[in-house]
Amino acid sequence: MSLETLTRKIGRSGIEASAVGLGTWAIGGWMWGGTDESQSIDAIRASIDEGVSLIDTAPAYGQGLSEEIVGKAIKGRRDKVVLATKLGLVWHTTKGNFFFDYDGKPVHRYLGRDSIAYEVEQSLKRLGTDYIDHYITHWQDPTTPIAETMEALERLKAQGKIRSIGASNVAPADVKAYLAAGQLDAIQQEYSMVARDVEAELAPCCIGNDVSILSYSSLGLGLLSGKVGPDRVFSGDDQRKDNPRFSKSNREKVARLMSEIGPIAHSHDATEAQIVIAWTLQQPGITFSLCGARNPRQAKENAGAGRIRLSNDEIKRISEAAKQNLTDLDA
Repeated sequence: MSLETLTRKIGRSGIEASAVGLGTWAIGGWMWGGTDESQSIDAIRASIDEGVSLIDTAPAYGQGLSEEIVGKAIKGRRDKVVLATKLGLVWHTTKGNFFFDYDGKPVHRYLGRDSIAYEVEQSLKRLGTDYIDHYITHWQDPTTPIAETMEALERLKAQGKIRSIGASNVAPADVKAYLAAGQLDAIQQEYSMVARDVEAELAPCCIGNDVSILSYSSLGLGLLSGKVGPDRVFSGDDQRKDNPRFSKSNREKVARLMSEIGPIAHSHDATEAQIVIAWTLQQPGITFSLCGARNPRQAKENAGAGRIRLSNDEIKRISEAAKQNLTDLDA
């Protein structure tokens, strides 16, 4: 893997970032069985050392904890980082659309201009920076017109507080509404071998409008990591414990897929997880792959995927193996 780390641009923003990004949901601890701050900081710094510049976080990941940890980790290294965070999942107000309870505290989806002005200041403070490279609406708010949201975000861009605008967990109609209201540079959606809805409408729409796609859960919450076998036991508040996608029969099917990916991984001196990430990055419309890491070892492994270039034949073989083994997974 002597190739340089792959970099790509975020939409029409002119911002360039590593194609493999570090996702920090697990670092916030929420729904992942807690977090180890020291290890998390080491994981973020190891990612940067390995050429990963794109770091993605959100206030909702541990109600500010993930942002705070990221802020500590990038102190003194801000110039090496393309920092993405989110807005729109709020607990400081009950405006908008109720979404879920977090430790007895109601969290709402709200993207009104008043909340946006408040949220950006909170995120800047937690992250220890005066600008955010990529600011993303986390979940869509049916109570606020997208035009109002975009007007507020464009104002932040004009003020220099953010450099580009993104939207996450969107439908094609949302993308069209964002594009009509301003410059949308990227969307962030779940995408992996086991979650391919993006391919039908969103990917063609984004390709046609110079909108990047940041794929999250590229390893299917670890299902495609090559490390979650049929006998793995999940405990505590680990969200995978009761997730039907992690049924024993699903994990057996994934194990068969990994046995077919194994020889390709061996030929690249890579792990199965690295090959899955590299495959993801070579799918039409997928610009970035966000991968979680909770320690330096995982961070280095993920970063290595950005230096792998699969041949057309390898892509075809992996795609056929995925189709054969993953088409009838439990949902």
